[in-house]
This record gives sequence, structure tokens and C-alpha cells, in this order.
Amino acid sequence: MTESLDPVRMACWRAYIEASQRLFTQIEEDLRADELSFADYHVLVLLSEAPGQRLRMGELAGRLVFSPSRLTYQITSMQKRGLVAKESCPGDRRGSEAVLTAAGLLTLRDAAPHHLASVRAHLMDDLDDAEVACLTRVFERLGRRLRAARDASSTPADN
Repeated sequence: MTESLDPVRMACWRAYIEASQRLFTQIEEDLRADELSFADYHVLVLLSEAPGQRLRMGELAGRLVFSPSRLTYQITSMQKRGLVAKESCPGDRRGSEAVLTAAGLLTLRDAAPHHLASVRAHLMDDLDDAEVACLTRVFERLGRRLRAARDASSTPADN
């Protein structure tokens, strides 16, 4: 069963989508200064947070919004620039892993402060008061729903 949206909620979601698209475009432009796309940056962050700085391709695909062919293209492109390596999984000849290289880690470390400053600047400067209010309502509602779902799924033994 789907929930119908009233005009105020619809306007709020529209503001969220428009602000997100504008923010994404501006952040992409800022990352180009570090010769990275947002997808490159996301892959580097995921690999940097993974144990051993490596992830199976299937797990990486599950954390990204890429099709398998797009992920293969992305990894190949990053491999050519020395940011990641692709290695066979131990014990599974059919599987492969994306591995963060030293150059990839250095690139991420150089880009991260610039990227965070860019996100903060765009959030502060590029959203008007109405968009901030809409985004605040959206995330508060989402937070309440996620907490309720988490609380409902946890058992007393989990706590």
C-alpha cells in the first residue's frame, strides 16, 4: 500500500530533489580540481573504510548504485590512473576484489578536506531557507522511521 503525498509534502520532496541535484553538480565540479569524479571519490572512500582496504566486486556493487558493467568500467578507469588495483580473491578463482593502492589513498587524503569544505560551503551558501526547512523535515521524518524500524526489529536480548 502506498502513501499518498499531500501538496506540502510533495513540494518538500521536490525541493529536496532539486537541492540534491544542484548540490551534486556543484560538488562534482569541485572534485574535478582533484581530477576525481564523485563516483571515483565514493569508491575510494568505501575501499578506505573496508578491512584491508579491499572489497569483493559484488560487495562494492552492493554499496554503490552502479550496474555491474558500470562498476567494471569505473574500476578499469581508476585502475588505469593507479588509484585501485583489481586482484583475484583468495580461494575463489572466479571472484575478484578492488584494492585501494597507495596512490589512491594519497589522492583520497588530498581530496577529502577539499571535498568536505565544498559540501559545507554548498550546504551553507546554496540552499535557501525554504529548502533548509524542507530538508530538515525530510531527514527528521526519515530518522524517526529508521529508529522505529530498528527498535521494532531489535529484541530485548539485543539491547
